Amino acid sequence: MLQFLFIALYLVLVLVRPQEYPQMVDSGVPLLPLALVSALLAWLASTRKRFDEPQYLLLPLFMLATCLSIAFNGWPGGAVEQFSLFLPSLVGFVVLANATSSPRRMLVVLALFTACAALLAVHGMEQATVGDGWTGMPLVDDGRIQYVGIFSDPNDLGMLFVICVPMALYLSSRGGLLGLRRLFWLGLAGLLLHGIYLTNSRGAMLALVAMAGAYLWLRRGPLTAMVLAGGCLLVMRMVPSRLDQLDVGEQSASGRVDAWYEGMQMFIANPVYGVGTGRFTEYHHLTAHNSLILVLAENGFVGFVLWFAFLGYCFWMMARILRHPAPAGVDADAGMGEEGGDAAVDAAAGLQLQWQRDRAIACTLLVSLVGFAATAFFLSRSYVILLYLLAAVVVAHSSGVRERFPSIPAFSLGRDLPRWLMLSALATVLFYLVLKILLAMS
Repeated sequence: MLQFLFIALYLVLVLVRPQEYPQMVDSGVPLLPLALVSALLAWLASTRKRFDEPQYLLLPLFMLATCLSIAFNGWPGGAVEQFSLFLPSLVGFVVLANATSSPRRMLVVLALFTACAALLAVHGMEQATVGDGWTGMPLVDDGRIQYVGIFSDPNDLGMLFVICVPMALYLSSRGGLLGLRRLFWLGLAGLLLHGIYLTNSRGAMLALVAMAGAYLWLRRGPLTAMVLAGGCLLVMRMVPSRLDQLDVGEQSASGRVDAWYEGMQMFIANPVYGVGTGRFTEYHHLTAHNSLILVLAENGFVGFVLWFAFLGYCFWMMARILRHPAPAGVDADAGMGEEGGDAAVDAAAGLQLQWQRDRAIACTLLVSLVGFAATAFFLSRSYVILLYLLAAVVVAHSSGVRERFPSIPAFSLGRDLPRWLMLSALATVLFYLVLKILLAMS
């Protein structure tokens, strides 16, 4: 229980970041490290520890790859610095994935994500109204909202809002309290959508379309998804925003394509370990503006395979739950006999309800992952902690569902490694071909 309380506090501190408010920044109290260390100590003292999903091995290996990429490029001291920078993401991932061990705790984590993001949206509304928010942060020069710390870029703020919209909608679907709970979470979903509009982030708006398409694909099939998602994109382009400037030849888009090209050249010149974590801007004046290219350029193919597999497993886990047939015993008629029939029916009905809820959460998290991936495609966010906290929730859900329904098969990194090597190579080649087309169009 203690580890969950501390990691929940850590999650709130990461998202709301009160430690970076002007009135707190000079207090000298290290709130974030204290919460994380307390969560780690509570987890170490607990008897229940899980390492049964591939991400538990992939993430420390990726951290090692980011450190070695620096050391092999002639800066051993930088490897130590990178280790200390990435360690909180690793610890936060492991503890949150282990602590979110029940359906009730999963709901609490989804609620915390959503409520914290909605609070940041309210801050943005205050910024848009009076020019700055209670954090003291003003609007950026072009009138877009921002927050403090890791969300000081409107695009990062938009990313957070995007991944929390599906969570808010799922929480609203649960009803209760004479419909007030539904209205509350729908209201927060509306706040998040308004926050995305105020960030005026093209990546976040495109991510909304991608998430709508992914949800419709799961529910109605690919044709309906593509038609309705295309319609959503047309409607959104008619709303005054930076989407109406979306063109390969536009200055911002052209700069991104140039950065992608330079990143690919870095990878070609250093294919195994890359140019070193954090060194992209030493070779090009702009950052990569693409999370895939950033890992390829800075960590080479070794780091890219580990990162790609880490993220890919998250998608695969949720998809496996959605594709899996109802496990044995879920049918309400299962287990009926002459004795104890009513109890068997009640147990089967409970399993049926839990299976439906687990599938709904899997769908929610899969759509949130699509939102993250869509925004990360236009941003250099390969190492941000938000990704690893979201991944922790996904891993926790996968472990919990497999524990409740053992017929769902586990994943094996050893068995899947050739698949990830092939898919990583294919993704690299496809991105290179897409880049060639974009360069020809620009």
